[in-house]
Amino acid sequence: MSLMSMTALELGRTIQAGEASAVEAVREALDRIQKLDRELNCCVTVDGEAALKKAEQVQKRISSGELAGPLAGVPAVVKDNLCTEGLRTTCGSKILKDFLPPYTAEAVKRMEDAGVIVVGKTNMDEFAMGSTSETSYFGPVKNPWNTEHVPGGSSGGSCAAVAAEECSFALGSDTGGSIRQPSSFCGVTGLKPTYGTVSRYGLIAYGSSLDQIGPVAKDVSDCAAVLEAIASHDPKDSTSAAREDCDFTSALVDDVRGLRIGIPKDYFGEGLDGEVKAAVLRAAEALREKGAVLEEFDLSLVEYAIPAYYVIASAEASSNLARFDGVKYGYCAKDCGGLHDMYKRSRSEGFGPEVKRRIMLGSFVLSSGYYDAYYLKALKTKALIKQAFDRAFSRYDVILAPAAPTTAPRLNESLQDPVKMYLGDIYTVSVNLAGLPGITVPCGLDRSGLPIGVQLIGDCFMEKKIIRAAYAYETTGEYRRCPMAGPQEEGACRKNEQTV
Repeated sequence: MSLMSMTALELGRTIQAGEASAVEAVREALDRIQKLDRELNCCVTVDGEAALKKAEQVQKRISSGELAGPLAGVPAVVKDNLCTEGLRTTCGSKILKDFLPPYTAEAVKRMEDAGVIVVGKTNMDEFAMGSTSETSYFGPVKNPWNTEHVPGGSSGGSCAAVAAEECSFALGSDTGGSIRQPSSFCGVTGLKPTYGTVSRYGLIAYGSSLDQIGPVAKDVSDCAAVLEAIASHDPKDSTSAAREDCDFTSALVDDVRGLRIGIPKDYFGEGLDGEVKAAVLRAAEALREKGAVLEEFDLSLVEYAIPAYYVIASAEASSNLARFDGVKYGYCAKDCGGLHDMYKRSRSEGFGPEVKRRIMLGSFVLSSGYYDAYYLKALKTKALIKQAFDRAFSRYDVILAPAAPTTAPRLNESLQDPVKMYLGDIYTVSVNLAGLPGITVPCGLDRSGLPIGVQLIGDCFMEKKIIRAAYAYETTGEYRRCPMAGPQEEGACRKNEQTV
């Protein structure tokens, strides 16, 4: 069985048992990237030499008994908006195309402390602004299930890399669904934790009140183990939460008897593809058969989530991206006629169209005369959305919904109509506005063979409930590997996905 066909936990156990080494695992991951990435474009930067040296060091610590954690020796990739000391971090943008950070993001550092080896940085929508991973300066990422389709975004590189088995797992970031939506499109599992659970220190900000780092993996168990490794209170991050219980793997129990699951009617109306709806409701029925109690309800305010999100996210982006001016680091335009000309030309030449669009929108809604009309109103709407979820969670343990209204669209289709692309986030952005945890699990394929994901949403700091529900659902079907991952090998099949 291929090492990259294993889950991260299976590979960790194999390495601990001495049946394989960290060096062998990293070498196989690098070989997969070299073989597939010319077509998929999942990775922006790969430093194979450094990764192999790191693997040798980690293997020595494993062999001596110093490193005995479940993820020790496992190769992973991280989204290219997470800083890595000495390893290029671009945010998918020309303005940072040669940026070498002087420090490592806290989440990546904690992952490396657990013995994980970073083999590469994954491609993404520029500054995480997009839903298709097509706005990157380094070219679009392609979906390994069908390379004529997008992988979703903005963590499309991370999700596609996991699906194509170029790594054991990946880290992504989720501002409005950027882990959950591409996980649905790529047939993998992605977890967005409660806001504040994972330190944002070293994450290049898009929307500071919305951004959250999370894992992308082959199954729920891997996501729980990775989240356990990276969750921490960090004094370097003022929004970091001090949580007493981060034992997420204890929720990996195949028992949902009595679990109250709410199904919002608002999420199953106009605009939802029929095949997606059928697959998601089939997943709900599978949980009912296992003993969960299902009930439909009105969530309300769904139609206001998209405008509120894009006003708030764009406003925060316009502020956060003001630092990229060509002075201290990043791209600097040449032969400029003075300081202001350098600012304007560096930003005009360094940023792509989608980033410029959101900066302009954000600057507009924060401007004098429009602040009250747009930004303040969006903040009030955000509070009302949180109250609607609070009411829902007074009755339900988990909310079940689609992750996206359709399966993955074709390349170049979404960029022709940015508003339509924004509306594709309708089922995910509310979770970020309310700071809630959410997980996407594969639940089937459409008639074209493209993956469909079901989203499970929990109340703040209730990751264990969604992990429990997701794990229980995962056991009801047969896991389907992406065709680009190669033929299924004997013994590599895991219970984890239903087919429509």
